[in-house]
Amino acid sequence: MRRTSGWARRAPLLPALIFMIVVTQLPFVATLVISFMDWNAYYPDERGFAGVDNFARVFTDVNMRDAVWTTILLTAGVVLISLILGLAIALLLDRKFRGRGAVRTMMIAPFLVVPVAAALLWKHALYNPEYGLFNGALTWVWGIFGADPPQPDWISSMPLWSVIFALVWQWTPFMMLILLAGLQGRPLDVIEAARIDGANNWQIFRSMTLPHLRQYLELGALLGSIYIVQNFDAVFTITSGGLGTANLPYTIYTIFYNAHDYGRASAAAVIVVIGTIVIATFALRTVSSLFREDPGR
Repeated sequence: MRRTSGWARRAPLLPALIFMIVVTQLPFVATLVISFMDWNAYYPDERGFAGVDNFARVFTDVNMRDAVWTTILLTAGVVLISLILGLAIALLLDRKFRGRGAVRTMMIAPFLVVPVAAALLWKHALYNPEYGLFNGALTWVWGIFGADPPQPDWISSMPLWSVIFALVWQWTPFMMLILLAGLQGRPLDVIEAARIDGANNWQIFRSMTLPHLRQYLELGALLGSIYIVQNFDAVFTITSGGLGTANLPYTIYTIFYNAHDYGRASAAAVIVVIGTIVIATFALRTVSSLFREDPGR
């Protein structure tokens, strides 16, 4: 009877489970199988089993190594800057002031924008050297002093930073939400006792607030890394992978659609998935530790 009742409770979940397996796991299994094959659309008659040759080519390819380094720089830059800005904004929004709810809602808005739309906004409305907002602001400021304003081509002069700034704008609200949740879980009575003992704001932040937010900072960094490592939209839209901005997803895209080397592209994709799973494992452990520390949450 107990076993029957258990199956009766799980039966409504089976269609969703089967759907998730079909949508997520079967494509990955197919990618894993193709990664061990010598499969290039330009040479259809030479298709066959390649063993680990595709993985060896991925690790020895100069372009792939450059893409790995670019991905590391892109991910680290976006995550670190987003965390710092998100922490600063969360500290401001944790204070009580009139219209705080409306300000919080507006601060979340960039994270809700479609990634391609956000990249197009930065590329054309902000970075464009002819009618972009940045050069327009330079023209206005230099016009006050009667000088000829500089009109830099932002994407050409700093391509990687152009992608980083666009992603920071979109991911800072995400970090702010996580850290704001952590700030609202602080023991206020302990903080009030520290103020009575004469601790100033910097001492409270350094000795109490920051240690309390450590796991929330780790969670934000891990979740942000998972998604930014896989970012394709900003690189493809803003720079088209040129000027040294081709990260791993864009490089896999070029191998698959330009070189038509399906085996090597699948091997690179499998490596990226494994790396993402490793990061996700640490993220899940961080989340679990947060819930263990606060069982009433």
